[in-house]
Amino acid sequence: MQGVKDYIETHKERFLEELFDLLRIPSISADSAYAKDVAKTAQVIKSKLQEAGADRAEVFSTKGHPIVFAEKILNPSLPTVMVYGHYDVQPPDPLDLWTSPPFEPEVRDSKIFARGACDDKGQMYMHVKAFEYMVANEELPCNVKFMIEGEEEVGSSSLGTFCEEHKSMLSCDVILVSDTSMIANDVPSITTGLRGLSYVEVEVTGPNRDLHSGTYGGAVANPVNALCEMISQLKDDKNQITIPGFYDKVQVISSDERKAMNEAPFDLDTYKSALAIEEVNGETGYTTLERTSIRPTLDVNGIWGGYTGEGAKTVLPSKAYAKISMRLVPNQNHDEITKLFSDYFVRLAPDGIKVKVTPHHGGQPYVTEVSSIEYQAAAKAYKKSFGVDAIPQRSGGSIPIIPLFEEVLDSKTVLMGFGLDSDNIHSPDENYGLFNYFKGIETIPYFYKYYTEMKSDEN
Repeated sequence: MQGVKDYIETHKERFLEELFDLLRIPSISADSAYAKDVAKTAQVIKSKLQEAGADRAEVFSTKGHPIVFAEKILNPSLPTVMVYGHYDVQPPDPLDLWTSPPFEPEVRDSKIFARGACDDKGQMYMHVKAFEYMVANEELPCNVKFMIEGEEEVGSSSLGTFCEEHKSMLSCDVILVSDTSMIANDVPSITTGLRGLSYVEVEVTGPNRDLHSGTYGGAVANPVNALCEMISQLKDDKNQITIPGFYDKVQVISSDERKAMNEAPFDLDTYKSALAIEEVNGETGYTTLERTSIRPTLDVNGIWGGYTGEGAKTVLPSKAYAKISMRLVPNQNHDEITKLFSDYFVRLAPDGIKVKVTPHHGGQPYVTEVSSIEYQAAAKAYKKSFGVDAIPQRSGGSIPIIPLFEEVLDSKTVLMGFGLDSDNIHSPDENYGLFNYFKGIETIPYFYKYYTEMKSDEN
C-alpha cells in the first residue's frame, strides 16, 4: 500500500472538491425545514459510493431521515468491515459568530471551515476515498459495507430499528467509525471509550399567563427564578451531582489506570489559553483529563423564558425552560439516570410551581479493550502511517448508537478518529485540518490490511 500517498497527491484537488460539495448541503437533521437537504445528501453519498467501487448502494427510507447502505463483497469467507458514519450536521447557530458562512466551505490556515467539516462529513468521507483507493488499486483485502445515517445529531432514533430489521444485511466482523478526535497531529491516539448520554428538556410553569411584574411580583412564584434555583441545587460546592443514586453504578477506575491516563500529553495553560479562561472548573479530586473522560457530568445546554427581545418588558413569565445533558460513564444506564433526574427535579420545585421533564435522547457508554484484534489492527495502522505509537484515550463525547451495534449486531467497534479537540465541532467556525483529512485516507487502508491478516491468523 505504499502507493496510497501518491494516489492522494494525484487526486487531492478532486477529493477536496467532492467534500466541499457535501459540505455545501445544509443537512441539518434537527430542523424539519432542511429535510429535503438531508435527503439530497443521502443521494449524493450513494452516488459517491457507487463511483468508488461499491457493487451495491441503496438509500433506505425510515420514519426519520434516510440511511445509506453500500457493500462490496469479495468472498463470503473473508472478514467484513462495516463503516459507520453520519451525514447530518448540527444547526450552525449563532450565525454571526462564523468568520465565513457555515455552508460555504473555505480553506484558511490549512483548515477546512464549514459546518460538518469534522463532524462528521469530513471524517466519514475519508472512508469513501480510502475505499476508492483500495478498489482502484486492487488492494481491498476483505469485504466492506457502509452504513451512513442522517440522524446521529438527533439521537439516531431510526437506526436501532433499521439494524434490527436488517441484521443479515448488516452482518460484519467489526464496525469502523471515525467520529472522534486524537490528541494532536504529531501525537495520534485511539479512542477506547465513549461516555453515555441522557438528554432532557424541562418545563417549569407558574401562573396561567404572563403577569405584570409590578402588580404580581413578590406574591406569585416566578418560573425563571424557580428554574435557576432548582438548577443550582443539582450540584454541591464540590461540583458533585446531587441526584440521589446518580453515582451508585459509576465504574471505579484504578489508581494505575488514572496515572497512565494523566501521562498523556496535556498542557493545562495551553488548554486555558485556547478557551480564553483563567481557570478550569469541575469535580473536586479529579484532573481535567479525568473530568472529561471517566467522570459523569451534568450541564445546562440552554435556558430561556420570559421576555428576551429588545428593550424592556416588565413581565413575570408563566413558563421557563431548560435543556440539560448528562454524560455518563461505564455501568450507568441512561434510562435509569433519566428517571433519577426526573424524580429529583420534580421534588426540587417550590410551592406554586409545576414541572414537566421530557426525555429527548440518550445512549449507553462504550469501552473498547486494547487487547482486542480490532484495537491492535488500528494501532498498527496508526504506527505505519504516523511513524509513532498511538495512545489509547477515553473520550468525553457520546455516540449513542455504538453500544447498540454490539447488542444488536454482535460486532465490536473500533474508533479511529482524526479530528482535534480544537476543531470547534457543534460550534461556530467548525473546521477540519487538511492534514487530518488526507492522513485519514492514508491510514484507513492499513487498518483493512492488518485487520484481515490478524483475523486470518486467529482462524
